[in-house]
Amino acid sequence: MLFRRRPDSEINAEKPLRYEAMTGLRGEQLTELVSRVYAARGGEFVSRGRPYALGLFGSVALVVCLMRTNITQAFAGAIFGVSQATVSRRWDLLRPVIAQVLAEFVPELDQVVGQATVLVDGTVCPTWDWRHIPDLFSAKAGYPGMNIQIAATLSGRLVAVGPIPVHGARHDAHAFAASELKALLAELSTVADLGYVGVEGIDIVPFKRAPGADLSTSQAEFNTALSKIRAAVEHAIAHLKTWRMLSEEGGRYRAPIEKYQSMLKAITGLFFFAACE
Repeated sequence: MLFRRRPDSEINAEKPLRYEAMTGLRGEQLTELVSRVYAARGGEFVSRGRPYALGLFGSVALVVCLMRTNITQAFAGAIFGVSQATVSRRWDLLRPVIAQVLAEFVPELDQVVGQATVLVDGTVCPTWDWRHIPDLFSAKAGYPGMNIQIAATLSGRLVAVGPIPVHGARHDAHAFAASELKALLAELSTVADLGYVGVEGIDIVPFKRAPGADLSTSQAEFNTALSKIRAAVEHAIAHLKTWRMLSEEGGRYRAPIEKYQSMLKAITGLFFFAACE
């Protein structure tokens, strides 16, 4: 059987990419983000010779797509029609810019929670096992990663992400302050799990059973009630991890750890920006 040769016009016709599914942003949000990036760094996308392989709009969509889906750079290049090297250059150029232009969307805590109580927890987000970097492997999680500290309302709304990621081997008790989440929550009442027992800045934790002793009935009931309340923070973590570069389901973060903090800042901005009506 002979195959019909498709006309060149048919071969070259591009189907529009489904940017909303790839980026988690609505069309108008992606357009606004591109406008903000252009205002900050648009001059770097003015070609003085051959046209760029991928313009500013596509480049921003590409970088957001990487953080949303955590596909490999080679795969992203195949989707956007550019080389892996181009994807890498766009990632390095635009990742910190996206973090910068979306910083204003990260809420001030007093505006969203007032004097209410917030839930605190940490999660280990998987990374490549960089052997030259100590303390990445988390015995609790069972894989190498970075400890991210978050705060949520009692209803499960994410309100803060510690801006500094901490190596996965470090416990939540250390990461709470090291991530700078403690400083962000200084004026608020906080609730956390047993990993934060004795930690300054955490107000309410479950009762811890002493060796050779059992909890009293009232203590056990308190712990049960507290556990039900704290379930909301797990929902907030799961919502944050729809940005799959932070998710176990998304594989793992593959880029150098030195770029992790700017990635986290960009995803934090994107999370709150995407939630805007």
